[in-house]
Amino acid sequence: MSNEERLDKLQRLRDQIKQGGGQRRVDLQHERGKLTARERIHALLDEGTFEEFDEMVLLSGTEFDHDKVQAESVVTGWGRIDGRPVYVFSQDFTVVGGSLSTPMGEKIIKIMDLALRNGAPVIGLNDGGGARIQEGVDALASYGDIFTRNVLASGVIPQISVVMGPTAGGAVYSPALTDFIFMTEGTSQMYLTGPDVIKAVTGEDVTHEELGGAMAHASRSGVCHFAVDGEEDCLQEVRRLLSFLPLNNMEDPPFVETGDEPDRRDEELLRIVPEEAGRPYDMREIIYRVVDIGDFLEVHAHWAQNMIVGLARMDGRTVGIVGNQPLYLAGVIDIDSSRKAARFVRFCDAFNIPVLTFVDTGGFLPGTSQEYGGIITHGAKLVYAYAEATVPKVTIVIRKAYGGAYDAMGSKHLRADLNLAWPTGEIAVMGPEPAVNIIYRSELATASNVEETRAQLVEEYKDKFANPYVAASKGFIDDVIDPRETRGRIIRALDMLRTKNDHIPPKKHGNTPL
Repeated sequence: MSNEERLDKLQRLRDQIKQGGGQRRVDLQHERGKLTARERIHALLDEGTFEEFDEMVLLSGTEFDHDKVQAESVVTGWGRIDGRPVYVFSQDFTVVGGSLSTPMGEKIIKIMDLALRNGAPVIGLNDGGGARIQEGVDALASYGDIFTRNVLASGVIPQISVVMGPTAGGAVYSPALTDFIFMTEGTSQMYLTGPDVIKAVTGEDVTHEELGGAMAHASRSGVCHFAVDGEEDCLQEVRRLLSFLPLNNMEDPPFVETGDEPDRRDEELLRIVPEEAGRPYDMREIIYRVVDIGDFLEVHAHWAQNMIVGLARMDGRTVGIVGNQPLYLAGVIDIDSSRKAARFVRFCDAFNIPVLTFVDTGGFLPGTSQEYGGIITHGAKLVYAYAEATVPKVTIVIRKAYGGAYDAMGSKHLRADLNLAWPTGEIAVMGPEPAVNIIYRSELATASNVEETRAQLVEEYKDKFANPYVAASKGFIDDVIDPRETRGRIIRALDMLRTKNDHIPPKKHGNTPL
């Protein structure tokens, strides 16, 4: 065989491999509004940068079928996003429904090992029907090997999962072990057991979308961090997320010149917080006005909306933002918002991202459902995350900071570096009305005019405690600032803290209140 013939054979093999499961199945994929595995990779990565590995690994069970050479149901390799290296695997639904076999698992494991050894993010594009039933326990073993790599890579390199089709059974646990999950609306689902099994076991009628669709997980379970309409837009959001992140835990996030003045003052910040302490406002309005060019990538935007978390830049450098949201549940902290903020703070700490906290909360949400649901344990996760974090931590008390929630939201007592407050800050054990009802119970019981007496006592309490100056006098608040100067004060604080060197006591790992 001549060299030309050998090269022709190589090209034919590659052409056949790129057909995936064949043109008919590719057409069906497109009819469902979905891209193929390779189309997704090329839409995600910088143009012309994808280098594929293991494309000639044969579909399990076809090793001796010389007339039908097919690649396994995943495409793997590496490329670049904004010029920086990333590793990627993309399940191919056109080949045996993207199901996991031993060769497919080995391809994914190889790419994850390369990502970990080379200190670069790994992105999984998931579109598959779970374990390949014909393989039995071998496929389950492959899942276990993948899960192990997810755990070993956790906190070392960013791991991102993009669910773009069905992901069921054991296949859901690898995404759940990664840092962020993206889902495409209308075309992706995640669940452990499907609607048919649920119907048989519990009698419940539920559709695939209701059970495990993007919005179900983005708004109800909290499994999904980003729900995006359309695959192209979803992949662009993945690129946007990566622009905020370092390649690994030994590097700082990339600097991006935004052109926004670091000392920019904003007069509108004086008017966002209402005069009436009980009136809501949108904490996002403060965030947008403080960060560089109003660019804030919110994480978990549809879940636990009484807490805001997300990524932004301050003077070109990435910060993680946590804030209470007075528009929802008056900004009080419940089980879901505790979990949401705690995991985000721990992610930021793992990847050298300073944490900026905006506080306006009346406390933890009361009620039997919260207590029986374990608010004590879940609230402790938030305390644990802030106390454990060694990255720079800056906290701004905007309005209310009451009770244990004051401590939990990045207080000085949880090793925050700089704690500032607006003049509207209220820092106390509880709000004026309930405090007066407890402290002055006897006086109110004997007062001739209860309401007038209560109103007078409430005003006295406000003057004494519902302000930031008592905490400032004790050094728990480092300064009370003009709201218009918030951006400049934060940027100067972060600049001061850039060389921060803090450690936790030597240990194998702490025992997080799971």
